Formats: sequence, C-alpha cells, structure tokens
Amino acid sequence: MLDVNVIRSNPEMIRTMLQNRNKDTAILDRFLSADEEWRALTGENNSLRKVRNEVSLQISKMPKGEEKDAKIAEMRAVSEKIKANDDRMAELEGIRQDCVLNIPNIPHESVPIGKDENDNVVVYEAGKRRSFGFKPKEHWEIAEDLNIIDFERGAKVAGSGFYCLKGDGARLERALINYFLDMHQDQGYTEVFPPVVVNRNAVIGTGQYPNLKDDMYYLEKDDMFLNPTAEVPVTNLLQDEILEKSQLPIYYTAYLPSFRREVGKHADTKGIIRVHEFNKVEMVNFVLPENSYARLEELRKNAEDIINGLGLPYRVLLLCTGDMSFSCSKCYDLELYAPGKDAWLEASSCSNFTDFQARRARIKYRPEPHLKSEFVHTLNGSGLALPRTMVAILENYQNEDGTVTIPEVLRPYMRGQETIGRRRVRPRACRCPRPNPLHRNPFSPPAST
Repeated sequence: MLDVNVIRSNPEMIRTMLQNRNKDTAILDRFLSADEEWRALTGENNSLRKVRNEVSLQISKMPKGEEKDAKIAEMRAVSEKIKANDDRMAELEGIRQDCVLNIPNIPHESVPIGKDENDNVVVYEAGKRRSFGFKPKEHWEIAEDLNIIDFERGAKVAGSGFYCLKGDGARLERALINYFLDMHQDQGYTEVFPPVVVNRNAVIGTGQYPNLKDDMYYLEKDDMFLNPTAEVPVTNLLQDEILEKSQLPIYYTAYLPSFRREVGKHADTKGIIRVHEFNKVEMVNFVLPENSYARLEELRKNAEDIINGLGLPYRVLLLCTGDMSFSCSKCYDLELYAPGKDAWLEASSCSNFTDFQARRARIKYRPEPHLKSEFVHTLNGSGLALPRTMVAILENYQNEDGTVTIPEVLRPYMRGQETIGRRRVRPRACRCPRPNPLHRNPFSPPAST
C-alpha cells in the first residue's frame, strides 16, 4: 500500500505509473475526488467543533432566557452538521481505502517500461543446454511411461488441474523439498511451517486481496483462504509488530502447498506446468530500507544456487512494468529450460516490495530507541516452485531408454538411487528396530492373568 501523502502530492507521477503498469487511471481520479472532499469536511468539522466548544462555554455562563435557548438551538444544529459530516467522511474514508488497496506499488527506476512479457529483459542465460541423440519427450509423456504421475486419478479426486504423484515421482518431489530447505538453512534462513489456511488480513497484508481475489480459493463459511503462496502466511507472521533494529535482517524459509484457481488462464493445461495445487519452498526477507535492493540481488543468487546445484540450464529475466506483480517494485524471474517442450518455464520470482507490504501488514522497526518507528522492507523469492522444477528435471535428465537420471544432489535424499525407471515396487526389508518383547509399553494395558 502506498503512503496516502505520496499519492496526494504526486498525482501525475502516480498516473504515469498506472499507465506504465497497464492499470486504469480512473482509480486515481476516484481517490483524489474522495480525498479532496474528505479533507474539506475535516477542515469544516474542525472549525465547527471549535465554535461549538467556545459557544458552549459562553452558554454555561449565560442566564436562563430566550437568548440562551437560541444559542442552545444553534449549537444543536452545529452538532447535527458535525454528525452529518462525520457520516459522509466515513463513506469517503471507505472509498479512499478501497482505492489505496487497489493502487499497485511504484516500480524502481531500473525497471524497464513495457506492456507485457514480451518487453521483459533477459539479463543472462546460464547453464549448458544438453544435446540429445534422440527426440526428447515432454514431461507428461515421461511421467506416464514411468508411472510416476497419475493424472486421471488426481482428476478423479479433485477435478481437472490436479494430479497425483506416485512411487519415484512422489519420492523425487520429497527429495527436492528437503534439498531446497537444507540449502536455504545453509544460506542463513530460519525454517518455519505456518498454517496453510490464512485470514483476510493476511491476504490484504501481502497484496493478494483484493487484487487477486478471484484467483484464490475462498472458504466462505469461515471467511478464510487457502494459501495462494507461502509468502502470505510467512510475511504475516510479523503482522502488527514493531521490531528492534538489531533484529533485522530476518530471513525465513517455508515449504507449503499452494492453491490457485488460475482464472482465465488456459495455456499449458497438459501435464503439471499450470495446476491448481502445487508445492513450493519460499524465501521471505525483512530488511532495513537502505539495504533492500542490494538484498534483492542476494536473494536472486540464493535461488540460482539451488538451480545450479541441480545442474539445470536457466535464464534470468528483469520484468518490465507491465508484467510485474501488483505489490513489487522490482522483480527477477528465473526460468528453467525444458527441452521436451522447447520452452522456458518460470520456477522462481524474486521480488522487492519495499514498504508496500509492510505498510499493509503494519510491520515496523525502530531505528533508534528514541525515534519514531518506520516500516521495514520485505522481499520474497521462490526457492523453488516444485512442478516446473520437476518438469525441467524430467526433460533435461531423460535418457533414450526411457529412464531419468536423478541429479547427484538429490541422490542422498533418495537412498542413493541414481535413476528412475518403470518398475514394480517390491516390499523392502523393514529397517526399523524391532521391539523387544521383554520391554512392555508403559502405556499398554496390563496383561490379563
């Protein structure tokens, strides 16, 4: 959320920003109109209250009579006018608040101006694309051949846009999650595991509501939402808090399932590139304002280190004004190359929100004990989103015989397994310690005699 004073004092700058972001400028005009009337009524009520206080003091000293009664009637009319103004001001405040909640963040000066994804700038490409001696398959073909993703049964349970991982597919997903979290711990993050259901204040706090309300799954009976991205619950862990300067920076990481309805988006419906439920590991940073843009570069590197560990080719995009998300001031997308599809797939967005989210969620810090509190800057990045990472692994590590080589960094998480092939799952010998029959469970009922 932008500072009201910034909007009020720089309306043409805000108008240009909205145009650069492909947003309707009518919302700015609506705000300015409501704000002007609100300020006029505020000034009028301040004057009326001053008059009422002065006259009320005079009335208390006046003898009974027609003159006193006339003054009382006059002040009654003033009080009614004040109340009418207050009622109107409450309406105007609602309009102002609605407008402010729907005005996006101001892009950083380094963000390129552009209309859509075609105007994004490729910063660089990294990693070597593999040369295949055969025609590479798409991920859904590989998954079905290896029997590691069950699309039909996933849809049977929840509908289209949902899927079921099975066997080595489920194990590979679990290995990726653990690898991501372990990497982030080494990078200095504290792991958290917040609720997957969030309230209205939380989605307002990070900017998903009302901007993306149609993309979220809403639980009407409880006025709650299914987590659209772990950024929401993790950022709002510090909602309404005032931190000490010494507590910053704070780096959190979290694994959570995420849910999106993907309203109006019809591309990439085959496979798991665009689905309604997906796993993701998130990085959320709370930093001092003067450090946030430098931290964005480090945050991006944190995500890139994971991709490099997996040995996947990728590229970094700097998003233009027309393609950035509502809340961010600057954003990099990290896209993985999928050779089967011959396409770049976004697996991470690393964004600086400046004080935009902190202002909405009321997250502050105190620069010095004697100084007024200020808003922190928040950042977040996917580290990484699982479905498209899975797609990139299956397509980049596929072999001509139909198997898939497991990236080396994931093998310790898969008990040393090196490849995924189609196989029947046979029972393994249990490695759990067998209970000693001589040791009775203290919570078991006593043996009958």
